[in-house]
Amino acid sequence: MSLKLKSGFTFDYDNLYGEGKVTEADLKSYEEDLKKAHEAMKVMRETGFIRAHLSKDGEPEKVLFSQLPYVEEGHLNSPNSLKHLQELTDHVKDNVDVVVSMGIGGSYLGDKVLFDVQCGAYWNELPKEERNGFPKVYFSGNNIDPRSTGDLIHHLENESKILQYHEKRNLKVLLLVISKSGGTLDTMSNFMVVYDALQKFPGIDVEVVAVTDPNMENQTLLKKLAIEKGWPQYAVPDGVGGRFSIFCEVGLSLAACIGFDIKSFLDGAKDMDKACQNDDIWQNPAMLNAALKFAASEKHGRDIEVMMPYGDYLKSVSEWYIQLLAESLGKQFNKEGKEVCYGRTPLVAVGTTDMHSQTQQHQEGKLNKVVQFVKIENWANDLEIPNVFPEAKKLADISGVTMSEALEVARQSNADALASNKRYNACFSLPELNAYHLGELLYMLAMSVAYEGELADVDAFNQPGVESYKRIMGPKLQALKAAKAAK
Repeated sequence: MSLKLKSGFTFDYDNLYGEGKVTEADLKSYEEDLKKAHEAMKVMRETGFIRAHLSKDGEPEKVLFSQLPYVEEGHLNSPNSLKHLQELTDHVKDNVDVVVSMGIGGSYLGDKVLFDVQCGAYWNELPKEERNGFPKVYFSGNNIDPRSTGDLIHHLENESKILQYHEKRNLKVLLLVISKSGGTLDTMSNFMVVYDALQKFPGIDVEVVAVTDPNMENQTLLKKLAIEKGWPQYAVPDGVGGRFSIFCEVGLSLAACIGFDIKSFLDGAKDMDKACQNDDIWQNPAMLNAALKFAASEKHGRDIEVMMPYGDYLKSVSEWYIQLLAESLGKQFNKEGKEVCYGRTPLVAVGTTDMHSQTQQHQEGKLNKVVQFVKIENWANDLEIPNVFPEAKKLADISGVTMSEALEVARQSNADALASNKRYNACFSLPELNAYHLGELLYMLAMSVAYEGELADVDAFNQPGVESYKRIMGPKLQALKAAKAAK
């Protein structure tokens, strides 16, 4: 059983729904709740209103992520904002040598997805001509790690020396700093360390682009710095939580630096949003996905979701999804203030890699998991396994097929084995790994958690648990600083 869109995007739920799995009766029991959830999505699209949603300051706040696929005047993504992004593309292409993307949470995870899909692991090793004039890209600000930050600084210093030797010019480095407030400890500590260090190297020219809160009336710390220093600015808009921000300038600013097809990405998200406006659950990918996963958790105890894409460069998609699911649905209280401690636990896996590490647990461990596969149907550059050693029968037996065919046989075998032992699993299929289909997949997952939030009666758009440690961490840092000053 599967749901297939005109684009070719497919949700195969045969191993998740039916006898011995999530049943028709299970979904029937949620019929009224699903109608209410679907109506809530309509209201969200039209007004930005989500019942009981408040900002971290306790104020009413719109939810605007469903607006992002639509490039229109007055929207967060508008013709002018895309033109502004094109200006960044025009600036970095053939002019900037290195971009360091500095962010954490959605400001890192979303950007890493776009980089992996567009560029792959060896982008920085390619000659500039093969990168079509686009810069090398490094990531920082996603941990407060002195070794990795120091290694990055040392590497860029060496890059500058090599460039001076061969081309007799300075290395041009752009720091893309992403923080709504400008007070994010992880990101801003890395930024200050790297910015200060690079300024001291005579062979490096440093520039900064700030991605921050655009509000001019109550300017954030990073906003004030950007104005004072004359740094170009892009927006971390109100109404878009970090885990949804890949579809706005938070993600699209990095996309602009690597030649990623922003229009196709947003078109894929837009077409998925239109599919998700269908009130028939069997034709609405996000509502169906949410309902099946919710029922699997609440009625069958399958409250762990293993996101297992098949392909190395899709691992970051799994990591992005982990934040989306964890922050959106892991809530202590429901919308009425009742303690419910709801949430499904997400886990990262990659096929075939984790078939040799995690699958033993998936196959024979506790009956508490749904394994969600992602597969690519047509790979851009497929390779046939050659019969290099015909005298070795075991090796000869695996030759004559392409790597993608072998990859899919492995995935199907995993799915069949799991299903044969009452292990729930499902598969999202993308016709190709490109910007359009990536937009479809990520948007469907984002809309799914919005639906599930309504089914579970929790606010899928706040993150009070994250604020808890921040309130403790601030005073601890001040006390540490005071103790050091007293010595």
